[in-house]
Amino acid sequence: MRLLIFSIACFYMLSFSNGSSDSIPKVRAVSLGGWLVTEGWIKPSLFDGIPNKDFMDGTQVQLKSVKLGKYLSTESGGGIVVSNITASDSATLRLWRIDQSNFNFRVFNKKFVGLNGIRVVAEASTPSKTEIFQIHRNPRDQSRVRIKASNGYFLQVKTKGLVSADYKENGGWGDDNPSVFLLNITGKLEGEYQVTNGYGPLLAPKEHWSTYIVEKDFDFIKKSGLNTVRLPVGWWIAHDPHPPKPFVAGSVEFVDKAFSWAEKYGIKVILDLHAAPGSQNGWEHSGSRDGFQEWGQTYDTIQQTVDVIDFLTARYAKSPSLFGMAVLNEPFAPIVSVQNLTRFYKASYEVVRKHSSTAYFILANRLGPQEPRELFGLAKQMTKAVIDVHFYSLFSEIYTNLTVQQNIDYIYNNRTQHLDYLTVPNGPLIFVGEWTAEMLVNATKREYRRYAKAQQQVYGKTTFGWAFWTLKNVRNRWSLEWLIKHRYIKI
Repeated sequence: MRLLIFSIACFYMLSFSNGSSDSIPKVRAVSLGGWLVTEGWIKPSLFDGIPNKDFMDGTQVQLKSVKLGKYLSTESGGGIVVSNITASDSATLRLWRIDQSNFNFRVFNKKFVGLNGIRVVAEASTPSKTEIFQIHRNPRDQSRVRIKASNGYFLQVKTKGLVSADYKENGGWGDDNPSVFLLNITGKLEGEYQVTNGYGPLLAPKEHWSTYIVEKDFDFIKKSGLNTVRLPVGWWIAHDPHPPKPFVAGSVEFVDKAFSWAEKYGIKVILDLHAAPGSQNGWEHSGSRDGFQEWGQTYDTIQQTVDVIDFLTARYAKSPSLFGMAVLNEPFAPIVSVQNLTRFYKASYEVVRKHSSTAYFILANRLGPQEPRELFGLAKQMTKAVIDVHFYSLFSEIYTNLTVQQNIDYIYNNRTQHLDYLTVPNGPLIFVGEWTAEMLVNATKREYRRYAKAQQQVYGKTTFGWAFWTLKNVRNRWSLEWLIKHRYIKI
């Protein structure tokens, strides 16, 4: 009898230790991506009605003088010249959209292009009236543009490569006109900042929130064998009903609905802060305006993010469906330092535990150059700590020439080794927070089924579980709903 009691006591001690998964059912989750944090590639039609949508916030452009055959670029002293034979980072301008006709240009060192008299320079840290420009396109050839400055004159290049805002004439669109540039768009962002600033607060497509994810989706999720949803949200949610411009109010209402539906169908919820102030990775899904990564560069962005975690945990801690708080999605190294990330995680952990002793605290590994166990020392100081890793066989050259079988072998061999390295006695729980059924090779339905099954088998052995990205997507093999309905995946 004493042996039985001792055994039961040991069981409970192990079950509630930091690194054990004995006390929890494995998470089989799907992310509700593209719902409350926009990603244009998930639903491109959201952007169809934006006027002049070629020029949204964060669009990267390069301007080549047709007369001199050189690119407009930034000198080290802040002057704007045309001196590069080929394009480079110094020749790339990032747009800040004021409205459909007026823009700021931000250069590689984060300064803004403006005027010093008639001379064109990039010296301002904050844009003002002298940093406003208009882009005039040739109606017959959209690649040819003229740039009108705030003084009413067009930019022109001069013989020594200098750029000034003093061209008065029309002069046509020919190669001899010093005010004509060839426009090359080298990159775009299509995130929450772009869609809300592109439409403006009155026209922003808020009806998307009420139609994209609805109650029947939670019924489908439950019947499909999933037990959890991972719900991405943006930092502006904490400021409802008056979020900072250009974000629009109302997303918190739909998080409330998601929790209500989750409770009705017996589904757990992992709240995932997908977008932090200043952007933790520079990508559109982080709410970035122009692709620069500025989260953690000042203490303010860290504290603001802690405040968002405080708001979310306080609001949903009493829900029986709140299962985990993923406090920062995909911070990118090395700009996000492990020191700043540790400071943030410690502060976030305190506010989560202030409101909830049961919610799992999910720390995301940094993407980019990092040591996979770099957060383990920190996680050992926490209860119910989980390390989130993301696995895609897509965004690296190593996957480019793999066959279907090699992709499957990579899952069974390389991913298993990676997860084994992360899974240590008394260590944090391990969670594959994102994966998908897509790969960089054309395959048959049977091959995609084998590939998806391999990932379920390998990721299902983790101590916390996995989450598929995402429930709905115009790209079918990224849509778990489509994959389940068409029998590519069985949970």
